[in-house]
Amino acid sequence: METAAFTAHSQFRLSDLEAIEWHNVVILFFTPVLAVKGLLLVPLQTATFWWAVAYYFFTGLGITAGYHRYWSHRSYQATRPFQMALLLAGTGALEGSVKWWCRGHRVHHRFTDTEKDPYNAKNGFFWSHIGWMIVKQEKKAAMDISDLNSDPMIQFQHDYYLPLGIIAAFVIPTVVAGLGWGDWMGGFFYAGVARLVFVHHSTFCVNSLAHYLGERTFDDKRTPSDHVITALITLGEGYHNFHHEFPSDYRNAIELHQYDPTKWLIWSASLFGLTYNLKMFPSNEIEKGRIDMQQKGVDAKSKELDWGVPLQNLPNMTIDEVKQKVAETEIKLIVISNIVYDVTNFMDEHPGGKAFLKISIGKDATAAFNGGVYDHANAARNLMSSMRYATLVGSGGDGVSPDDE
Repeated sequence: METAAFTAHSQFRLSDLEAIEWHNVVILFFTPVLAVKGLLLVPLQTATFWWAVAYYFFTGLGITAGYHRYWSHRSYQATRPFQMALLLAGTGALEGSVKWWCRGHRVHHRFTDTEKDPYNAKNGFFWSHIGWMIVKQEKKAAMDISDLNSDPMIQFQHDYYLPLGIIAAFVIPTVVAGLGWGDWMGGFFYAGVARLVFVHHSTFCVNSLAHYLGERTFDDKRTPSDHVITALITLGEGYHNFHHEFPSDYRNAIELHQYDPTKWLIWSASLFGLTYNLKMFPSNEIEKGRIDMQQKGVDAKSKELDWGVPLQNLPNMTIDEVKQKVAETEIKLIVISNIVYDVTNFMDEHPGGKAFLKISIGKDATAAFNGGVYDHANAARNLMSSMRYATLVGSGGDGVSPDDE
């Protein structure tokens, strides 16, 4: 299935090695091997472990808060020092320049799940996770990145990305561990290489896992989904259905209990003036989307239930015909709100006893049913729908009085 995806999107042939993005293959497949080698040969020091964890969050947030929510979607504004910190962090994730990354991501949002989507989830999990990066793809859609082209800092990173990426991804974590506590090898293998593998597959899950696992809370036209597991893996990017519906919102998680450290970073930075103009979609419109999807769920479930014969499909009967049917047959009919019900098989099951139903046979029991004798619950009214027999036409007959019971 995955080979078919390659063929459809890149004219990939196993014999055509020119179709392979070799620099991505080296990075994506060599780094895990190198990380395992380090695990086997280099003891993990406690200080190095915590430094690797810290650098994982630093570089991962550089992608989620920087590349994604700031440069791709402009969901908030930031001071130049904060932008520089995000740029350094994102560069250390070794996922390409801001210009390259954001262009592809903007195309993804505009053409989600279509042939123009560079990491189209409909082509399989492997394709959307990593496959799209290891084969060459033609640019199938134009995208405006003039805002990025006009930024000299972003242009500088793009022009010198390879040396900057190597420095941020490998040199910095190695030097910090080496100068800090003498663990040069551990700094390279754990804070550099192994950390990079985790960052890669964490953020790649936004393109893959976030389109497969979870609920479509606000829209079901496309594959993006919301799930807490994806959020935990992706530094808060797991509420992806919300994000695709409201991409200009600086949040992914809108509930207090939902995990979104990227949102927390952006919000916390705003307290110090480092970020500002944090965009939030109107809550009223967000709830409209949620209610629409809940209604779709209710409607779908409702279709699975037996609601009885639709009213428009019922035959018509007069009260005299009801009485005649009762007199001439064993069928027990009563009238409630101009609907004739067949309670023949319910006589012995009625919670209020057989006596009430017996005195109601052939009569209009509307008043008694609605509070004259007992104001029946919604469950009783739903149950009655399965007993519909006919629609009453003409004038009604004698009703049931509370004194009749």
